[in-house]
Amino acid sequence: MPTTDTIQPPSRLPPRGPGRFARPQLLAVPAPSKGERVRTHDGHELTLRSIEPGDVAALQRAFARLSPEEIRRRFLHAMAEMPPSMAQRLTRIDPELETALVLMDETQRPAEMRGVGRIFVDVAANSAEFSVLVEHDWTRKGLGALLMQRLVDDCRRRGLSEVWGYVLYENRPMLELCRELGFTRRMMSEEPGTAQLSLLL
Repeated sequence: MPTTDTIQPPSRLPPRGPGRFARPQLLAVPAPSKGERVRTHDGHELTLRSIEPGDVAALQRAFARLSPEEIRRRFLHAMAEMPPSMAQRLTRIDPELETALVLMDETQRPAEMRGVGRIFVDVAANSAEFSVLVEHDWTRKGLGALLMQRLVDDCRRRGLSEVWGYVLYENRPMLELCRELGFTRRMMSEEPGTAQLSLLL
């Protein structure tokens, strides 16, 4: 029964940009898991669970609702659409190297994806890169903090020494959230306007 609960970059990560997600792998789609019920500050209920191969359409719909600015903040470059191959890659993770958590709004039919948080582990560096995205209309409800804390907990469970990510300076909500969680910030001289946020575990 679901429960309700209110710096150096790694050397062996795939290159940033669309190429990281260009490895589609068609698999059978398992039945969805139950997940964990969570409630926002204003009383909305969502399901927090791992991403699943059956989430391709929901992920593409969530991407279509993003503004160009939100897309650039998350992916650090412009994208007009999310190709099916990219959506398939993002929903078919390797659990040895990745964790991807989604917040699903099951009051809608079909269920809509309101937030995504993920890590990609670099075994050689014993660290992981993070990314978190919450749909604009669902921000300021504690969802970004929830996703980030669960990712940090997962990194600790894996025995990693560090979690880090690239964030644009203009993405003040993410910068502030990470500051509150104890992340340190380093300017990227080779990429103006971008900070590397890092948390030693």
